[in-house]
Amino acid sequence: MIKTQELTVNMGPVHPSTHGVFRCVIKLDGEYVTDVENHTGYLHRGLEKLAESRTYTQFIPYTDRLDYVSGIMNNHAYVMAVEKLMPELEVPERAEYIRVILAELQRMANHMLFIGTFSLDVAGLTGLFYALRDREYILELLEEVTGSRLTPSFMRIGGVPEDLTPDWLARTRKVIDDIEARAIPEYNDLITGNEIFQARTKLTGIATKEQAIDWGWSGPNLRASGVPYDLRKDEPYSIYDRFEFDVPVGTNGDNFDRYYQRVLEIPESIKILRQAIDTIPEGPIMAKVPKVIKPPAGEVFFQYEHAKGQLGFYIVSDGSTKPYRLRIYSPAFEALGLFPTIGKGCLVQDTVVTLASIDIVLGEVDR
Repeated sequence: MIKTQELTVNMGPVHPSTHGVFRCVIKLDGEYVTDVENHTGYLHRGLEKLAESRTYTQFIPYTDRLDYVSGIMNNHAYVMAVEKLMPELEVPERAEYIRVILAELQRMANHMLFIGTFSLDVAGLTGLFYALRDREYILELLEEVTGSRLTPSFMRIGGVPEDLTPDWLARTRKVIDDIEARAIPEYNDLITGNEIFQARTKLTGIATKEQAIDWGWSGPNLRASGVPYDLRKDEPYSIYDRFEFDVPVGTNGDNFDRYYQRVLEIPESIKILRQAIDTIPEGPIMAKVPKVIKPPAGEVFFQYEHAKGQLGFYIVSDGSTKPYRLRIYSPAFEALGLFPTIGKGCLVQDTVVTLASIDIVLGEVDR
């Protein structure tokens, strides 16, 4: 029997398939990966410490820089955490509907970017162009309301700063109808049903139900491993308890299931959007919020069903205008923790696909 010496290779910190400034050290026995070790921290900016020297409102733009492809959802989670510190604050119903509409559009845009980049990481360039084309329609709608495509800083403590026009709602309905009728079948024809794509993704990077739970996975990654848990359904916040939608789950917890989970979740967001557009009430969009926000002393932890999993904000208030302490619970960081386990025992090119399948953004991992 011929024995070969293991080769240690750095993948990153500038590797194009690492979805940010991330490095992992892999050991190879020929083309097979025998060990994976994460190295993070290249994008650490100290956001949690910065929060202590910013007022509650001033910190909103910093949340855009967490998962910087889902800024609206980061805003939404943070302002709801602060509002939980201020139980006397009643967010107007119309503002709640606007928040949900924007958040679900952002979820769709996140999943489309994932579908496109995941296809690229499996060497399918065409899939990237199709997904980015459809994501562009959504970003145009979001930019019209928030003024930004990437860093909206739109949510406010107590509501939202701008209203939606009937024309915008009508155009949004047209866009989501088109995505459901045309885009989803195209993704399935071009990517999902492709034999080479299936050969590269099925039964690789398997995360069992037990592993996913033990490592604190959440969101699409957890559901792809067969756990039907979604905060919008199981612990509803805002007005999500008013909407009917399903929670799709996977069976094998492999790279294919994690990809297909995102494809299945887009139509569910469309269901929520249609119901919200049909039932959005008239009325104010901001609560009566004092000019200087000083939540009473106390502490809260709020979890939010983000596009990448459960995003959490833990805030300690001492009664002043700034948080005494703020901590961010990152779903991408939790997902990355299991990567060394599911990324080994396969070919090196499959390890790259496995990393792509857990959908991380290093801005949120490192914070």
